[in-house]
Amino acid sequence: MSIKNLEKIFDPNSIAVVGASEKEGSVGADLMDNIVGNYQGEVYPVNPNRKSVMGINAFPSVTEIGKKVDLGVIATPAPTVPGIVKEMGETGIKAAVVITAGFSEADEEGSKLEEELKRVSRKYGVRIVGPNCIGVIRPSSNLSASFLRKQPREGSVAFISQSGAMGSGILDWAKEAHVGFSSFVSVGNMIDVDFADLIDYFGQDPDTESIIMYMEAVSDAERFMSAASSFARKKPIIVTKSGRYSKSAEAVASHTGSLAGEDTVYNAAFKRTGVTRVGEVSDVFSCSEVLAKQDLPAGSNIGIITNAGGPGIMATDAIYDWGCELAELDQNTVEELKEALPSAASTGNPVDVLGDAGSERYRKAGEICLEDPNVDGLVVLYTPQGGASATDAAKAISQLSEGADKPIVTSWIGGEEVRQGRRVLRQGGVPTRPTPEQAISAYSYMYRHTRNLELLYETPEELSVNGSFSNNDLKKTLEDAVESGRTTLTEVEAKRFLDSYNIPISKTLVAETAEEAVDVASDLGYPVVLKIHSPDITHKTDVGGVELNLRTEEDVRQAYSRIIERAREEKPSAKIEGVSVQKMFQDVDFELLLGSNKDPLFGSVMMFGRGGTGVELYQDTVAGFPPLNQVLAHRMMEDTKIYELLQGYRGDSGADIRELEENLVRFSQMIIDFPEIKEIDINPLAVVDGKLKALDARIIVDSEVVNEGPQDEHKHLAIEPYPRKYSEDWTLEDGRSVTLRPIRPEDEPREFELFDSFSDETWRQRFFGPRYEVTHEDMIQYTNIDYRREMAMVGILEENGEKKMIGVGRLVIGPSKDTGEYAVVVGDPWQGLGLGEKLTESIIDIANDKGLDKIVTKASKAADPMLHLCDKMGFQERSENEDAVEMELELG
Repeated sequence: MSIKNLEKIFDPNSIAVVGASEKEGSVGADLMDNIVGNYQGEVYPVNPNRKSVMGINAFPSVTEIGKKVDLGVIATPAPTVPGIVKEMGETGIKAAVVITAGFSEADEEGSKLEEELKRVSRKYGVRIVGPNCIGVIRPSSNLSASFLRKQPREGSVAFISQSGAMGSGILDWAKEAHVGFSSFVSVGNMIDVDFADLIDYFGQDPDTESIIMYMEAVSDAERFMSAASSFARKKPIIVTKSGRYSKSAEAVASHTGSLAGEDTVYNAAFKRTGVTRVGEVSDVFSCSEVLAKQDLPAGSNIGIITNAGGPGIMATDAIYDWGCELAELDQNTVEELKEALPSAASTGNPVDVLGDAGSERYRKAGEICLEDPNVDGLVVLYTPQGGASATDAAKAISQLSEGADKPIVTSWIGGEEVRQGRRVLRQGGVPTRPTPEQAISAYSYMYRHTRNLELLYETPEELSVNGSFSNNDLKKTLEDAVESGRTTLTEVEAKRFLDSYNIPISKTLVAETAEEAVDVASDLGYPVVLKIHSPDITHKTDVGGVELNLRTEEDVRQAYSRIIERAREEKPSAKIEGVSVQKMFQDVDFELLLGSNKDPLFGSVMMFGRGGTGVELYQDTVAGFPPLNQVLAHRMMEDTKIYELLQGYRGDSGADIRELEENLVRFSQMIIDFPEIKEIDINPLAVVDGKLKALDARIIVDSEVVNEGPQDEHKHLAIEPYPRKYSEDWTLEDGRSVTLRPIRPEDEPREFELFDSFSDETWRQRFFGPRYEVTHEDMIQYTNIDYRREMAMVGILEENGEKKMIGVGRLVIGPSKDTGEYAVVVGDPWQGLGLGEKLTESIIDIANDKGLDKIVTKASKAADPMLHLCDKMGFQERSENEDAVEMELELG
């Protein structure tokens, strides 16, 4: 969906309460109490059995109100709800909050009701929060469309909860902790309004500085990841997700499948989109508070200031538990601390200012440590002893934080004696946690958020990876396998896929007899490896189907006989087609795993890490999503323990990291191109003398996709891949050839050069103001885009071996998803050659392809070429002011 009509939920001018009541303890009465007691707009109770509710005239149905209503709140029995929503749609009510339970969470009959409610909602365009929810609260609008009796205070945090009971509990806790909200939404069964819609809405809401979520599961992975990645750069998104351990797991045919558990996939999704996941509910608010009010740490090196040794040790242990580092203080810092602190104080890290420390000693120690280049942030600990009071120490740290460019997190340890100090810290925008361990966890979440944002902001390098691969023969291989009743490709067939994508493989040949195996081994050169060749045997070692290090003809003959005999004993029904023979690589530096598995919600998920026969034992793998680029591939590697060895460790040689990056990107492209692949393993992907070699591979075919034939080619992906279909070659009016293609993150340096080519006049016409400095953070938003939400077509001119970006046309799809905003600019040296018109035509074609209703644009009145172009392309003037004209083009 989109954010269309969500403003009627969060800022309605009028509300109809269906099921309004005065019966004490009823949901209808609690709703009326909350709405009438706070809300300033019109309220229309709906109850066919009453003439008035709480002194307000009641109506028998929404059709009898006779006035414009923005929002309906429903608390009637489940069987009545679809009919009520139908009446709402017929009378023009475009939004509803359905409190009622008894739908899919209840039983089969409830599931049928829910499907009917969905159908009615879609038919009449009624946006629905719920059903089975506790409602919506918007403190700034004095709106409480909820039956909760405790109302949260106003603040800047949007809180979205999938559990009504958990949401109620957290609101109660937040009130005690003086945490305020811009909005609270209980989403219930999410038949319509879901996490993606709400992230889109609150991402643009000026009253919201951060978004926190209690999540059980997402309903639409593709839309969630698109929304989250679009706004995580601007506002922190923090989630705590339940259900980390699945009660049961379906049998899987590959190592990748067994490793890609639900929680692993969610972690990868959060990381890819810039969402910060926290482990405990209590961490949600401290993390939100920290991210909204403190500068993000540049690194994981923490300085600790404490007035007692024990808490400092506890914090130090927690630093390593959370994967951070205890900062090694610069020698100049140590000397300054020695001058500022008593001789008995500890000037190492943790810095112990002693139990008699006054507020000034705390402040001075913090000031010195913040200046240390080795310190990325501070954790300050206080225990009530004989020195400064909790309140005075808190004031000193709050003042220190005001001018600091590094984050400060605190723990004022104790109860009543430190309560006021904690309040002072919170009022000063300094996060405080009850224990040293929790303070460290809050800092670690900040650092994790930093790392996630770096992933969104880092510009990838261009890799020498061919972007187009021939796969027609490979498609036929998949079809033939399914037609013959197979879902598992042989090793030889699987390696053919890898070879087609230039992933290095060990040459593998099939021998149907022992003598054929001897001949093949002689051709390949000894020593060799023999493996059972059968479409019915996936894990060869489980049936004794692998023989290694065979050095003579007799070794090969005997190994062939043993393999065939064991396979027949272990798998009597298996079709045995002989053995595969390949060269034995003895000096293997590392055994890696590279694979993919289809998650039922997120689609194809990649796995990378330590491989070999003990892959499940090592548990050193990480998940990621195609498409990959150089940065994303590198980050996948960095997140494994074996990465340290791959770089070269203690004098041992490592792997070629660039080769690994390139092959992960190639593998990613293969997964994009083949929705028919259900599971794939390359295990081991060996590193031999520093170079890669795929020694074994298996592919499990998704027969359902093969049998369905051509469908949505990217249905199996949670993230829209690079849209190569929009690329084309074109010729400028002066005869030079130009490639027109969608922009890529790797294009950032080229777009900087394009901007440098603009004259002041071109700049004014495009950006409606004087020239300003464009930063990397600005440019990454132009180049690293979500192709589902926007498109930028660039013209690339290659001359003298150098590729230049000479123009760009851009389309940004609006929040309603039916309108796009268009702009085009061409560098001054290439103006007047027809490129602007061609880019505009491309953008119009893409807008039509995406199903938009219209395109809008704004042009400077001084920009005659742009005005002429828009007129030529059929744009109509919509409005104008002193400086600019707004125009639109109807599509279809």
